[in-house]
Amino acid sequence: MAQEVASAVHLDAVYQSGVALDEARGSAASVQFQNHDLAGILLERKPPYLGCAAARREHGSQKQDRASEHSGKVMYLRPMNIISWNVNGLRAVAGKGLHEIVRGLNPDVMGFQEIKCTVDQAKEVLDGLGYHVVAHEADKKGYSGTAIISKIKPISVSYGIGVEEHEGEGRVITAEFQDLYVVTTYVPNSKGDLSRIPQRARWDRDLAGYLKGLDVKKPVVLCGDLNVAHQPIDLSHPQPNYNRTPGYTQSEIDGLQLLLDSGFVDSWREQNPGVVKYSWWSMRSGGRAKNIGWRLDYHLVSRRLMDRVASTEIHNEVYGSDHCPVSLQLA
Repeated sequence: MAQEVASAVHLDAVYQSGVALDEARGSAASVQFQNHDLAGILLERKPPYLGCAAARREHGSQKQDRASEHSGKVMYLRPMNIISWNVNGLRAVAGKGLHEIVRGLNPDVMGFQEIKCTVDQAKEVLDGLGYHVVAHEADKKGYSGTAIISKIKPISVSYGIGVEEHEGEGRVITAEFQDLYVVTTYVPNSKGDLSRIPQRARWDRDLAGYLKGLDVKKPVVLCGDLNVAHQPIDLSHPQPNYNRTPGYTQSEIDGLQLLLDSGFVDSWREQNPGVVKYSWWSMRSGGRAKNIGWRLDYHLVSRRLMDRVASTEIHNEVYGSDHCPVSLQLA
């Protein structure tokens, strides 16, 4: 894996001359390119012309426009660093070193949740970082909202999940790139009295259906504040909170499990079984200083992407919000 995260997401195509690739179509390959170790997928057998010196030596041929039986067309993917952060107010965190934090994390793609501002305000805050910016605001001012920044302009961008009941709160953005979708979401909180549980259950069902539809076309990375602790290890005090506190009811747990059963993987937990680490702490009780917290922020990835997950991290060292950023690097 490259030591430095490159700015491009992919190379259109790299032709390897004189290198035998006997793997089946779709199998992994690797190469060094401009000092980067690149992962790749064999797209099709389309060998180089024998005009190259190595091929002529191997086959005893004169220069000609005739193909050998070796090698193949390979798309090589640069390492891709995907960050997610619930900022609890984008304009508020702007005054707490947001630009410096983003530069330090060096994302290729970064999803923000709970931006609590308009699209124009989000673009103003994020201007100057050198990224493409898209944002989705709630109808209610100063509430909810999401944004995505990316070094590469997305092929397409869509908003919401196509279900009228869930529109109006700016909770989902989907950015399509060459080889995958990145979806960022701020999942609805079920409210302190749990009155929003039925709506939340419908949201979880509809989000799973939406992601499965995307996954048929390309692999998916879902990043964001999913507003649920999936297992007892994911919060400090599971017993007193179970079925009493929003974010740790059986209905919400089942909602996340539905996503996992639909072909997605909790990438951080997959790589860190048994590790206790949190991404949210209550500001009212001084939870961060005591590390009394919850893991609410995730990267769920299509199962077939897990082989490309080089690393995952929860960035407890980053302050500015009641959540900390979480990261995923695809090799």
